[in-house]
Amino acid sequence: MSGIPHEPYEPKTGIEKWIDSRLPILGLLHSTLTIPTPKNLNWMWIWGIVLTVCLVMQIVTGIVLAMHYTPHVDQAFASVEHIMRDVNGGWLLRYMHANGASLFFFAVYMHIFRSLYYGSYKAPREITWIIGILIFVAMMATGFMGYVLPWGQMSFWGATVITGLFGALPLIGEPIQTWLLGGPAVDNATLNRFFSLHYLLPFVIAGLVAVHIWAFHTTGNNNPTGVPVRTDSMENVKKDTVPFWPFYVIKDVFALMVVLVVFALFVFFMPNYGGHPDNYIEANALATPAHIVPEWYFLPFYAVLRAITFDILFVPAKLAGVLLMFGSIAVMALVPWLDTSRVRSGKYRPMFKWGFWVFTLNFFVLMWCGSQPAEGIVPLLSLIGTVIWFGYFIVFLPVMGITEKPLERPATIEDDFDAHYPPKPSSTPAE
Repeated sequence: MSGIPHEPYEPKTGIEKWIDSRLPILGLLHSTLTIPTPKNLNWMWIWGIVLTVCLVMQIVTGIVLAMHYTPHVDQAFASVEHIMRDVNGGWLLRYMHANGASLFFFAVYMHIFRSLYYGSYKAPREITWIIGILIFVAMMATGFMGYVLPWGQMSFWGATVITGLFGALPLIGEPIQTWLLGGPAVDNATLNRFFSLHYLLPFVIAGLVAVHIWAFHTTGNNNPTGVPVRTDSMENVKKDTVPFWPFYVIKDVFALMVVLVVFALFVFFMPNYGGHPDNYIEANALATPAHIVPEWYFLPFYAVLRAITFDILFVPAKLAGVLLMFGSIAVMALVPWLDTSRVRSGKYRPMFKWGFWVFTLNFFVLMWCGSQPAEGIVPLLSLIGTVIWFGYFIVFLPVMGITEKPLERPATIEDDFDAHYPPKPSSTPAE
C-alpha cells in the first residue's frame, strides 16, 4: 500500500487467518495504522482527521435532516422551521450541519494552504493534489446547493445569481442553466434538483477522499523539509519515520478534540454567526435583497467573479468574470507544473515566503471584497486581488523557481528532527 517499506501484516490467531484469507481487511487496517510517517510533521498536518470527521458528520446529520425536510417551494421554509421547533434535537442537528459546513471549508483551506507552502503537490504527488482539487470543487457544489435548501431570501437569490452565470457561457451555457433550473427560472424543479444533488454529492466526495487517502499512502507523506524518507534500508526508514499508530493517532485525536471544542462554542452559543439574517425571511421572487451575499467560504471567488466590470475585446464582462472565477480554481490544479523550483518546501525559499504571505493576505482581501457591495473602491480592490491571484500561479511561481537561491536543507529527516529535538546523551553507569 505504501511506497515506503514497512513490516508486512502476518495474521496470528485462527480467526485472523480465516478473515485475512477471505477479505484482507485486517491487513489493510494494519498497513494504514503502521504506515511509516515522517517524524518531523508539525501541527499543520492535523487537518486530515478534521476533514474526515467533518465529512462523516455532514453525511450523518444530512441523512437525518433529509428525513424531515420537504423539497417543495411551498413547504421547504416551513419544514426547516419544523425541524428547528418540533423534531427532537432538530435544532442541534441543523446547527451542527450548517456550522459543520463552515468547519469543513475552514479545514480544507488550511489543508490547501499548508500544501501550497510545503510543496505537497510536487512529484510524485501530482495526482493526489488533483484529486484534492476535485474534492474541493465537489465541496463547493455541495455547499452551494445546500445553501439553497432552506428557501430563504438569500437561498433563492443566491440560486438565481449563480445559475444565471452558466447562461453567460457560449453554446453550452443555456442548456446547462436550463438543466439546473428545470425550467426558465428558479422554482420547484430547481429545489428538487438541488436537494437530490446535495444528497448525492457527499457520497461522491467520500469516494474521492478514499482515492485521495490511497494516493498519498502510495507515495508517502510529505513533511516540512520536503526531504524524502530514505528507503534504501529498513534501518534508515526507522530513523526517518515513526509508525502512524500510536504517535500521530494520539496527536491527531488531541488536535481534533481542541477543534471540536471551538466548534461546539459556535454550535451552542453563536450558531448563526456566519449566516445572513435575510435567510430567515421566506423566499420571495418579487423582493430582491439590497445585497446578495454567499456564504463566507465562497466570498474570495465571488469577488473574482465581480472583478471585471468592463468588456475585454470581444468578451463581455459577465463572461469574463465567469471564466476568471472557474479559472481561479483551475489554475490551482496546474500548480505542480507551474512551480519550477527543485526545492519542495517553502521553508527554505526566502523569496517564495514573501510571495506566499502576500498571496495569503490577498485571499483575505478578496474575501472582504466579496462580502461588500460592488461600489466605491471594492471593484478596484477585487480587480487587483484577481491579478495577484493569477499572477502568483502564472508568473511568480515559474520565475521564482528559476531565479531564487534557496537556503541549505537538512540532508535527512532525521537531521531535521534532531536539530529541533536533540537526542539525550546516553548515560553510562559509574564503575
